[in-house]
Amino acid sequence: MTTASRTPGRMSRRGQGGGPTAYDFRRPIKLSRDHVRTLQIAFETYARSCGTLLTTRLRAVSNVSLISIEQLTYEEYVSSLVTPTIIAVVALDPLPGTGLLEIAQPTVMTAIDHMLGGPGGTQPERPLTEVEMPLLRGLLDRMLGELRYGFESMVDLRPKLKEIEYNAQFLRAHAPGDAVVVASFETKVGAEECLSTICLPFNAMLSVLERTEAVVLSAAEREVRDRARRNLTAGLSAAPIDVAVRFHPIRMRTDDIVDLRPGDVVPLGHPTSRPLEVTTADIVFAHAVPGNQGTRLACLVVPSSNESPSKESGRP
Repeated sequence: MTTASRTPGRMSRRGQGGGPTAYDFRRPIKLSRDHVRTLQIAFETYARSCGTLLTTRLRAVSNVSLISIEQLTYEEYVSSLVTPTIIAVVALDPLPGTGLLEIAQPTVMTAIDHMLGGPGGTQPERPLTEVEMPLLRGLLDRMLGELRYGFESMVDLRPKLKEIEYNAQFLRAHAPGDAVVVASFETKVGAEECLSTICLPFNAMLSVLERTEAVVLSAAEREVRDRARRNLTAGLSAAPIDVAVRFHPIRMRTDDIVDLRPGDVVPLGHPTSRPLEVTTADIVFAHAVPGNQGTRLACLVVPSSNESPSKESGRP
């Protein structure tokens, strides 16, 4: 998916860049299309009920609509947030981990102004007062109640507000590399608009999604998914991959390499009792001993040093 530039208190659409998106096989994205659709239903239910709540509670026309659902690392999510902003740290009982509900500060200040009978409009950028903080906590508690309603078909979620922060850089809700699910919403309170987010721990949500997957998918949809998985597996199994067998690498000085001439001998220092490395894309995945099959050079795959010798099938 695409990324967004954030402006405090104003809606900032995510860029619609064209062209292919790079895929990192070292960090596979496990949030499938079916999972996204299930989350979309839950978050859209939350958005509709939250918009109604804000309208009745603030007595100002309000609307919340889902924009995107992404899987990011926690570090990527935190780096996308502006400072200051309002971040509610949420316990997700009975799920493990911590959730975050983030709303731009100008929108929060506008909401508080409406709760106090004001007209809204442009608000100062400052920390909340002792009078305003209880009002905000009460509003956030109501919004978390709507989040519970949105997810009730998946899990009996009981979110509870723990604390409120202004700077995401000071939060240690997750490790930087932890995967999180981030839902982005267009939030309007009167004339004020912003991009708000909900951040949930990926592993906790994945366990819920896998439990509800059989209920959400119809028989026809499961058949389409299974057929696509079989086709993908068959295609990957038949894909040609360059494989090399190599001796243990050595280090040489640059001037020695430059001075090399045909006929020079370079000692490899590879013990005769040590198997060669079988590699692809510079990744060692097996070990082998050299040999031949008829008139062709070949190698026999053998157990590595940390495998049981009983697995060895013999030498050529």
